[in-house]
Amino acid sequence: MEDAQEDLMEEEEEEDDAPPSSLKAPLRCSRMQIQRSSVCSRAYFVVVMVFFHVYIVNVIGLLLYVHYNNGPVGGEAGPAGSEGGTPLPPADPGSAQRHPEDHGEDYTQTCSLPRIEGIRVGHVQQVSLVPERTHAMRTLSLKPLLFEIPGFLSEEECRVVVQLARLKGLMESRTAAGRGREESSQLSLSTEEVFSLLDLNQDELLQKHEIVSHSRSRDGIWLNPENLRQILSGLEAHPTGVLTLEDFRRVYDQAQRPGKLRSRFNQRNKHTWLHQGPGSHHVLQALRTRLTDLTRLPSSLVELSEPLQVIRYEHGDFSDAHHDSSASPSETSCAHSRLAVNTSALREVSCRYLTMLFYLSSVDEGGDTTFPVADNRTYEEQALLQDGVDLTDSQQTCGRGNLRIRPAAGAALLWYNHLSDGRGWMGELDEYSLHGDCPVSRGVKWTANSWVNVDPDHQQQARYQRLAAQRHRASSGVEEHYQPLSHSDLHQDL
Repeated sequence: MEDAQEDLMEEEEEEDDAPPSSLKAPLRCSRMQIQRSSVCSRAYFVVVMVFFHVYIVNVIGLLLYVHYNNGPVGGEAGPAGSEGGTPLPPADPGSAQRHPEDHGEDYTQTCSLPRIEGIRVGHVQQVSLVPERTHAMRTLSLKPLLFEIPGFLSEEECRVVVQLARLKGLMESRTAAGRGREESSQLSLSTEEVFSLLDLNQDELLQKHEIVSHSRSRDGIWLNPENLRQILSGLEAHPTGVLTLEDFRRVYDQAQRPGKLRSRFNQRNKHTWLHQGPGSHHVLQALRTRLTDLTRLPSSLVELSEPLQVIRYEHGDFSDAHHDSSASPSETSCAHSRLAVNTSALREVSCRYLTMLFYLSSVDEGGDTTFPVADNRTYEEQALLQDGVDLTDSQQTCGRGNLRIRPAAGAALLWYNHLSDGRGWMGELDEYSLHGDCPVSRGVKWTANSWVNVDPDHQQQARYQRLAAQRHRASSGVEEHYQPLSHSDLHQDL
């Protein structure tokens, strides 16, 4: 019994002394699980923080890339040629002091031609053009878009422009209208004589290059541009591509048939051209700056346009209804951008986006500016012939036009010669811009025309402005831009 008890006690002691393997195993396993979980959470945190920092760095890099490639928000407009363009800000008041070599640079910042809204006929809007004064601009018609601005020039400014024109010297307009009946009859040529004059090599065949050669001679006495267009169209329609005398007779006589609108533009007045660039009278520069501010056009377009044309109408003087600008058919080039044109162009035409007409004096009687088809529902050349009378004949039918404006010293008219192309650039010719000057019955009428020249091809316009800037840098004379082309002929050749 005692032995049994001793054995039991020894077994209990051995159990107490022996390591509790059954208990240590689960405890060790639990400790190890806690340590592994702690290590995993720290590694996960590190990975998340690394990815977060990489994401932040990528976002910052992307923002810097966009910033330096596109420029700051609200910066300059996109380059020329981008479709749609952007609205232009108001013209810089100091634009008249810009140097011509900046023209190409200015143009690349703009790609649209802003237009003033007419709203409705009779609508009046206030415009600020001179310090401490506003002008009331009234809409006269929507077809064409035509505005009248009374008091655009002060009395002193009108006097200065007239005096400068007198000092420069006035020349007679070179059209047949100012000649006597006897002298005009001496200039009439037979069909055979016209054919012989056009046939430069005298091979009795009229070829395309001979017509083109004559069109570039700018001789509007015995054959005007409309006649040339008709002859050229007949030649191109002929199967052989040349015209014999008999073929020419049919084409030429068809163009002269009765009942057709007169193709010759007639006028009688005296005019001269005044430079408005650096070195010109401050009044002339102020007028150009005022036009830029009113139209919000790029200063480079205005500065590289034609000089100011000043016209004097005496008793009986007039100008037939005409368009200041031209349509843009194929194989033509703009006269103002001749530096960048293709030499293969058949002829030069006037490309005038808008016209600004200044009245430098009032007229005692007559001398109204007429727009024969303003705000007509439709435009058709046949409608200009009423009872055998041509409405473009300002001498005979001036009072039958839809709209007439009486000259008032200091007032100005602004109208757009072209529609918009829907993308912010110059589109088709607005045929409703047909206008003329009624004969002066009593007194003297002084006016001035300021045109803004724009090429319908904006890339061609940009190329011209770059070439003009290069030419200015290579030349010391400022007026060289205007001298090669006789701008005084453009108004008559339309």
